[in-house]
Amino acid sequence: MNTSKHVIFSFVLISFMAIGCNSMLNEPIHSELAPNNFLNDPNGIESTLAAGYSYAANMNVYQSQHVIRGLEMNTDILFHSGGGEHATATLLINFTWDADDSGIYMWGTHWDAIRNANIVLENVDRVDQFSDMDKESYRAEARFVRTYAYYQLWDQFGAMPLRTSTEDPLELSRATVDEFRSFMESELKAIIPMLADPGNEPNYGRAHNSAARALLTKWYLNTKQWQKSADMAQEIINNGFFELYPDYNEMFALENERNDEFIWTRPAYPNEDGAQNSTTATAFPWGFQESMNYKFPIVFQGWANFASQYRLYDDFVNSFDQNDERGDRILKQYIDASGDSVNLMTEFENAARGLKYPPDPSSTGPGHGNDIPFIRYADILLSRAEALNELNGPNQKSIDLINQIRNRAGLDNIIMEDFGSKGELKKQILRERKWELWYEGKRRADLIRHNKFIEFAHNRGIANADKHHRLYPIPQSALDANPMLKQNPGY
Repeated sequence: MNTSKHVIFSFVLISFMAIGCNSMLNEPIHSELAPNNFLNDPNGIESTLAAGYSYAANMNVYQSQHVIRGLEMNTDILFHSGGGEHATATLLINFTWDADDSGIYMWGTHWDAIRNANIVLENVDRVDQFSDMDKESYRAEARFVRTYAYYQLWDQFGAMPLRTSTEDPLELSRATVDEFRSFMESELKAIIPMLADPGNEPNYGRAHNSAARALLTKWYLNTKQWQKSADMAQEIINNGFFELYPDYNEMFALENERNDEFIWTRPAYPNEDGAQNSTTATAFPWGFQESMNYKFPIVFQGWANFASQYRLYDDFVNSFDQNDERGDRILKQYIDASGDSVNLMTEFENAARGLKYPPDPSSTGPGHGNDIPFIRYADILLSRAEALNELNGPNQKSIDLINQIRNRAGLDNIIMEDFGSKGELKKQILRERKWELWYEGKRRADLIRHNKFIEFAHNRGIANADKHHRLYPIPQSALDANPMLKQNPGY
């Protein structure tokens, strides 16, 4: 999609429209993409939509690791030390955030995505060069971007005002829970037949109908609509396009990024602001030069190494079975710049590092080119397994789905006889999701859905964690701008 180039182009044009002086505006305009006809042109619509995708992906200037931070650093997976980021990281770890700490939330970028989607929806019919089929496709993609942005806002803050037009009043109240649920379901169901089949989308990284089905599966799961989640997951399975990648640890490597397990991704490009995967820059430990006793040898090639250190809890690292290949991307020992060996498990506490995304050899700074999956096929299999267990208790279909994931990881099968109740299998599914989806920003939502978010925080010694922390506070700046937007309880 050449996202970054389109975004930059769009920003330049928007900036020109916003700040141009009167004398400039009075000059004759010869470009076919002048402000007055920018959105009458295919390139204008394309650029605006591309910017919407970029905002929804939240990849702007080192933000890719922040997506993981806000969704895993307040769970039992991710710890932190060092750098200027540590002040906000500590708020997440200790459950001491409040409405003034807007730097730790993902708020504004998703509203930017919603705005761009609405602009596309309101202007695509003005483009004479588009066929009716083209217009339908752009409308469906814009609605997908808008719905995904709303999903991210809901996940963090709860039901949101439904802003479906740029002409809506600046001050809007929140939708009710039922109104918001109805909007999300109806939008995704409406666009599924309008979007291209997977593999036929206009460019890699743009939405197709299975991406919409996958998002709807997750929406149903996290709102505990079990039968609908199970059925939608089965539609994706029946499609036959997606499958588990044979090697878990090679799946996230640059050369394998366009694989048939990634249902929808954030495309990343090395060394390009707004389109880079910067998680690896937070993962190398102090003075790292070479890995030790690590299945995937790494010799440091001068990549950027942030002072901000993303570290894994020892309890999480030790929870992996010794035969579980899903833990092989966790770095536990290395050689530092002085030539000394360092054992992160014995010399420090909570210091092992996640290198789920192997370093990109072409990177010369903090940004690597590994695509980041929004939703993987493995997540869909585990979602169906969980939904079926909620409906029926332990059942062979759930067991078989889980075993597909375990077998790929090098583990033996589980058997239904090992689980005497729905609750026992539910605990196993939560563990499987932790081992399978770590470092992908899924843990917070999983713990909240299983009603373990606060309990597990207490288990880590965070005594002040309370039920109101299951939602973040609306940023104070947003409340000041919109008096009709009420704060979440407890803040």
